[in-house]
Formats: sequence, C-alpha cells, structure tokens
Amino acid sequence: MDVETSIHWHGVFQKGTNFADGVSWVTQCPIQQQKSFFYQFNPVGQTGTYWYHSHYSTQYCDGLRGPLVIYDPSDPLKSLYDFDDDTTVITLSDWYHTVAPQLGNIFGPVTADSTLINGLGRYAGGPASPLAVINVQQGKRYRFRVVSMSCDPQFNFTIDGHRLNIIEVDGNEVTPVQVDSLPVFAGQRYSVVVTANQTVGNYWIRASPPGGSFTNGTNSAILRYKGAPVQDPTSSPGPYQLSFDEGNLHPLVNPAAPGTPGIGKADVNLQLIPGLNASRFFTFNNVSFQDPSVPVLLQILSGNLHPSQLLPNGSIYELPPNKVIEVSIPNEFVPPGGPHPIHLHGHAFSVVRHAGSNATNFVNPVRRDVVAIGSSSTDNVTIRFVTDNPGPWFLHCHIDWHLHHGFAAVFAESTAQISTEQVPADWRQLCN
Repeated sequence: MDVETSIHWHGVFQKGTNFADGVSWVTQCPIQQQKSFFYQFNPVGQTGTYWYHSHYSTQYCDGLRGPLVIYDPSDPLKSLYDFDDDTTVITLSDWYHTVAPQLGNIFGPVTADSTLINGLGRYAGGPASPLAVINVQQGKRYRFRVVSMSCDPQFNFTIDGHRLNIIEVDGNEVTPVQVDSLPVFAGQRYSVVVTANQTVGNYWIRASPPGGSFTNGTNSAILRYKGAPVQDPTSSPGPYQLSFDEGNLHPLVNPAAPGTPGIGKADVNLQLIPGLNASRFFTFNNVSFQDPSVPVLLQILSGNLHPSQLLPNGSIYELPPNKVIEVSIPNEFVPPGGPHPIHLHGHAFSVVRHAGSNATNFVNPVRRDVVAIGSSSTDNVTIRFVTDNPGPWFLHCHIDWHLHHGFAAVFAESTAQISTEQVPADWRQLCN
C-alpha cells in the first residue's frame, strides 16, 4: 500500500470547507508518512448514507474505505421501517490478492479475486471462510443501507425471496420504489427496506459482479432469521419480477431539476466526451487528467483564477457562481471497462437524462452524486446542478483504475470567492 494518503468524505458537500474534501492534488497535498491532518467539517443540512475512502492514487483498493451514516431524527420515511442501525449497514467491495500499486500499472481489465460483503467473502478455489451474517426477526422491517465501496465492478444486489423497497439514493430520499434486484455501481448508495416475511431460515444475500457466480458461497452473505440454524443457506435466487429502472426514482422533496426545462437551456451548458487516447489513458474532451505539482485549491488561493492559469491544463472548467449548470456526457466512443460511474464532488445533481433512454425528465428526476453513463454509443447522460458551493470540485470515473489513468476533470466553481476563503494553517503545512 502507498504510504502517503488523503481521505475523501464521499457525498458530503463540504460547503465552506473545500479544503477538507480530501482529494490529493485537487484540494490538498497528500498527508506524508508519520504526519497527520485533522479533517473538520459540518455536513449541515445533509443526512443519509455516505462513505469515506482514500483519494490518493489507487490506495482505497487496498482497503482504506468505510461507511459513513448521518442519521435523521426527523426522517420523513421512518414509518416504513423498524430497525436502522450499525447492524443494517451493508458494504459491498472488491478484494485483490495483488496490491493496488501493481494493479494500477495494468492498462486493461483488472479482475477482483473476491467480493466482500461487510468485509467478508470467499474466492474461487479458496476455503469456506466465514461470511457476513445479517440477523433479522420474522415480521420486522429493516432499513438496509447498501454502500458500494467498490474499486471497480458494479454489483447486482439481491436477497433470495425478499423484495427491496428503495427509499434513499446517494443521501437523497426518494418516493419508495419496490424492486427484486438492485444494480449498484462504484460509489453509489441505496437504502432499501426489507420485510422479514419469509419462513424462518437462512437466505442468500447476493452481490454479483458481471459474470460472477455463487459457487461455494462466493459473492454472498447470509440473511439469518432468529431461530434459524447456523449454516449456509440452501435458498434459490429470485423471484425476479420487479426490475430496476433509474427513471422510476423520484426525489421525495423538491423534485424538480433546476433551471428552464429543455436540453441546452441551462445558464451554462457543457459537453464532456469520454474517450481513450493512443496511450490507453482515459480522456474527457481528448484531455487526460494528470496530477498537478501544486493542488488546484492552492493554485487558486495563490491568485490564479482563470482556467488558462490553472494546472493541469485543459482539465479545468471554470463555472460562475449561482448559475444552473448542465453537463452532457455522450458515450459515443464507449471507452472500455464500462459502464462508467461518474461522480461529482461538492454537489448532488439531477439526472435529467439517464442511461438507456433518450427521454428527458425535468419534473422529478432522481438526484444523486454518482451516475453510470451507460454501455451504448447512443447513451447521453445529462445532469444539472446549481453552483452554490465555491471550490475546485473533482468530476471523475469512480472505477479507481480508470481515474488513475486520467478519467477526470475539475470544475473550478466561483474562483473569485474561493481566493478569499480562509484555510487552516495545518492544511498549508501539508505542502511543506
């Protein structure tokens, strides 16, 4: 594992504390070995399911990651469940038998050796090691907070014989939607209410990566009813009758997308075209992101306010304050390794056009902070947000191998205001 680090608090807006966003070479210098940095921020107005992870190189693939929950004592959907605590958080992650600094040198597919659910899992040809167990009581309702801490694969999440009632997406409450299976991409989070309404017994919890199997309990955990024997389940998958559709997810509060309805009718309209260059580095608009020698935030604090003055050249997009921004991500070149989950720091955005559909929705589109851009060349995912949070904010593919190979850009939001903000003295010391 790399010995330098920085920690990102995924989904936390960091309003007024961009310096605490934790992105090496964008909002800070890395924390050196034997040194420390105290992250202090106030997630005012935010509740829901988040997570934290290293944002230095590919370090979080080696395990520096974990869930972060901000509970809401006034949750408007509280009547839908009986239990919501640390025992109902379910983390999904990939695990590799080769360390990330070596895997990061691979230009092409990187395949995980194992799927971990709450930190436990089995691998093909390996021992029948203990699996994570989620304990339930018949007749009770559980809010499971499903957190993808994946470095690469998406997971198809299911629980044999049980339906999932989606009530939260990436920290945003939604009108409840019932499904049988849930595609969860790297960085995404869902809260689902599951009713323990089956016969007392053990049931497989499944989190399959593409092409994954469940032989000998791989890609699996156990849902265990009170009174059931302590043994692996013998349950069968399904039934699969209610499929997932991102277009069916609608915010519970203030559902409309910002700005004038219609593609291209925002205050600022950007198009970021993903691609792959001849050196097999990923690009946005033909530019591959490279770490600058000085963090972008420090460059701005030093008086460099225009994108032409900011490094890395070609990867910085200046956004004016208090405007509606529309970003379209046409997938015309279908860069390999997708579908690519794109994450924007500092904001939740309205997905006015999602993958797999040409239809637009400005009335009640899902609001989230990670969106998959699809697998077809006709996909053109489009998002909207308002520039109400000054700072340089990272936009990147959350498949960490792809980010490592340049799949990123920076939105420099309200640079004039950033340049006047105060940062802690120990933050400046990180660069010494």
